[in-house]
Amino acid sequence: MKENGFFDIIIIGGGLAGLCNAIHLSKYGKDVLLIEKNNYPKHKVCGEYISNEVLPYLQFLDFNPFDFGAVKIENFQISTTNNKTINAKLPLGGFGISRYQIDLELSKKALQNGAIILQDSVIDVQFIDDHFSVTTKGNKRFTSKICIGAFGKRSALDKKMNRDFIKKKSPYLGVKLHVKDFDFSEDLVALHNFKGGYCGVSKVEKNIINLCYISDFTTFKKYKNINEFQEKVVFKNKFLRAVFQNSKPVWDKSLSISQISFETKNPIENHMIMCGDSAGMIHPLCGNGMSMAIQSSQIASKLILNYLNDKIPSRIQLEKLYITQWNKEFKWRLKTGHFIARLFRNDTIANLLLKILQKTPFLLPLIIKQTHGKAIKV
Repeated sequence: MKENGFFDIIIIGGGLAGLCNAIHLSKYGKDVLLIEKNNYPKHKVCGEYISNEVLPYLQFLDFNPFDFGAVKIENFQISTTNNKTINAKLPLGGFGISRYQIDLELSKKALQNGAIILQDSVIDVQFIDDHFSVTTKGNKRFTSKICIGAFGKRSALDKKMNRDFIKKKSPYLGVKLHVKDFDFSEDLVALHNFKGGYCGVSKVEKNIINLCYISDFTTFKKYKNINEFQEKVVFKNKFLRAVFQNSKPVWDKSLSISQISFETKNPIENHMIMCGDSAGMIHPLCGNGMSMAIQSSQIASKLILNYLNDKIPSRIQLEKLYITQWNKEFKWRLKTGHFIARLFRNDTIANLLLKILQKTPFLLPLIIKQTHGKAIKV
């Protein structure tokens, strides 16, 4: 480790976006430092379904998720609060793999490529004289030409940078658990709605089922704890009641995260290139956050390489190009996701929409396409 050293790129945050950036940039011989506060592997509150649109890019990174137990998913099911369902084929399909597994394997690939991974927390980032100065909780200081912010949904750094979205309280709570010994189709991802929220259900490696739900906090806080909330609200959906009550939990207790924000964010903050959830977060209802994080890394890394190799003449142009390409790829998806989520927050409207979709099932894949992209070109 080059303590107090200089790097081409410093990446803050070692989730999907940070790790894919580290692999991509180190693949081309760039000097990369990734700073992540947690050890690998670690479970995270996440839906764990990834659209196949990112498979060409993962192949470019020499990473095959199916080598590590990922399961192919081709079908989609949705239910509303009155327990009516509709099924559809996913236009591109996808795969299920836990964050525990994919983050661990991507971190190994980054190290193999020559990137340095430091377990520490970043407490300050300054942009001075066209370079970044990054200070960590462990009293280390590093400098770099480029800094990538990939620190997730909500971070102390967001507060430090006084980002607009962090000033607003977010009304959402996320809860996740892994279960086993329940008969659930491996090629299916399901989205089951309950009053004030919705839960994704899909298989990951080792025949484990991932359950991850999001609820508005106003609904949740009426109850004493997660167990009571699930019993009195979540289990009103019979599909969720069946999987929760007839499976065996893998963990002693569920994971939870609060203050999840879907507010608009800026892809550039104080000259830092933001990736993944740090740049923008689609509603979990749309099931495409993980693939968007991976894809944002491809956009950022390609531009950064061109900048460091003098194919992009200035930092200003680099930032403009990133904002333009990020918006082109994701802005419509985010708007559509927000609109769909607003509709499904109203039980009456959600049930009406499902009735329409039951009569015109060809519309559902068309709606799904609005929050997903095409296979990434590499």
